[in-house]
Amino acid sequence: MTNYVFSYRVPADYRPDGETPGEWRAWFDQMGSALVDVGHAVTEYASLGEIGGSTSRMVGYSVVSADDLDSALTLAKDCPALRVGGGVEVGPVMEAAGS
Repeated sequence: MTNYVFSYRVPADYRPDGETPGEWRAWFDQMGSALVDVGHAVTEYASLGEIGGSTSRMVGYSVVSADDLDSALTLAKDCPALRVGGGVEVGPVMEAAGS
């Protein structure tokens, strides 16, 4: 199994509604033991360099365990960020020597 980082992005002008926290909790629960680290929400946002345009912003991250990238993408497909026009960036964690 490999660990993958999920980076959550939403439209730059997105404001959460009252149902958002419950949706995220339900989605995290749905992942079960594949969820290695629920991560953290991001409350402020700034960037340096190219991040794919200014139409979206990062709102948080998590770490999941999956057999391969396709399996990680399957876990990401129901992410609440997708419901609001956002997305999920998915990438494997590279283990550094000595860590």
